[in-house]
Amino acid sequence: MQTRLRSQAWIVFTILLAVCFPGQALAEDAPVLNSGDTAWMLTATALVLFMTIPGLSLFYAGMVRSKNVLSVLMQCFAITSLMTVLWVIYGYSMAFGGAGTFWGGLSKAFLSGVGVDTLSGTIPETVFMTFQMTFAIITPALIVGAFAERMKFSAILLFMGLWFTVVYAPVCHWVWGEGGWLGSKGILDFAGGTVVHINAGIAGLVAAIVLGKRKGYPEKHMPPHNLGYTLMGASMLWVGWFGFNAGSELAADGTAGMAMAVTQIATAAAALGWMFSEWIDHGKPSVLGIASGAVAGLVAITPASGAVGPMGALAIGAAAGVGCFIASTKLKRLMGYDDSLDVFGVHAVGGIIGAILTGIFCAQGLGGVGFGDEITSIGGQVWVQLIGVTATVLYSGIVSFVILKGVDAVVGLRVTDDAETEGLDLSQHDERGYNL
Repeated sequence: MQTRLRSQAWIVFTILLAVCFPGQALAEDAPVLNSGDTAWMLTATALVLFMTIPGLSLFYAGMVRSKNVLSVLMQCFAITSLMTVLWVIYGYSMAFGGAGTFWGGLSKAFLSGVGVDTLSGTIPETVFMTFQMTFAIITPALIVGAFAERMKFSAILLFMGLWFTVVYAPVCHWVWGEGGWLGSKGILDFAGGTVVHINAGIAGLVAAIVLGKRKGYPEKHMPPHNLGYTLMGASMLWVGWFGFNAGSELAADGTAGMAMAVTQIATAAAALGWMFSEWIDHGKPSVLGIASGAVAGLVAITPASGAVGPMGALAIGAAAGVGCFIASTKLKRLMGYDDSLDVFGVHAVGGIIGAILTGIFCAQGLGGVGFGDEITSIGGQVWVQLIGVTATVLYSGIVSFVILKGVDAVVGLRVTDDAETEGLDLSQHDERGYNL
């Protein structure tokens, strides 16, 4: 009888504790798996991988000459494989393994401690790890467009592996990792304006300058060989980008919904902005132009997607469309560099435009969600955004230059003149894209 009374008393006490002190009764609010969030993040992860293969692959492949179409597809595919393995071995740990100021350490190397039951917020840590892996895949793949048609395949693999290790993973931790110094300053970079686009765009510019111009450029006309591929690739990027931006909320909630909405709005505005700029400047709108404008809008809204409203998205998209058109045409000719597929003009410039304008349109008075931690004004937020942009530009630019010089000394960066004339499909892979 006494045992039964004690048991009943304990049950009553537990119920009262749960009602009166719910936080204590749930073991200090331990994270709980949310099936809706998990389902969305599984979908978002697949969408971001879809952005690289086949999206970015086709977008780039259509813009090169026919003798180099397979080389670009191969580079994106090989980078996807290489980054996956490096992310598992040490990349995830360096980016998200601990609370360091500049890197996350190696406590999660080889995915140590990441199992079936471990959570990251309301989703399995395996899902979070794979979602972030897809970002680590597409970032170095973006760089490929800057030196397309002239870099050795062996040099690409070595450069990408080193760049991922000493540039991408640390910058990722600065912004998104626990204790990262840019994140601690209150930078707003929802889905990768600094981490992905400025980072890759600056590395691409440095690579294009270090390798030098393609043989015959700019005197020889080098038009895209298949704009159908390019438009299909851009369309795939547009669709996949919803996973990129809305997925970065890591939950199926209102913020993810707004991120999806502003992504669509900014992309459309940028596509029209580039199209009309080109129409005015050249007399005719082009398929390549509207596709490039759409990608510029996707890039620019990436850092802002969790912080701005629809009107902010319209402004950011329009600014990116016009600004990236100017950078990819006027500035490129003025400076004389050969960024083959406009990685700098679209990704670096678009990322910078988006990062800075995020600091303005995040203001609640302009329809945004407010400023970062301990920031109280537009000026304060823009200043932090500028710090993030400057740090990424300098770090990525300087370290990329050092890596490229090191790789050149070890294996050589550029194919021979004869190999470039023959085309990288045959000279590097002994295959043809077309057998007509």
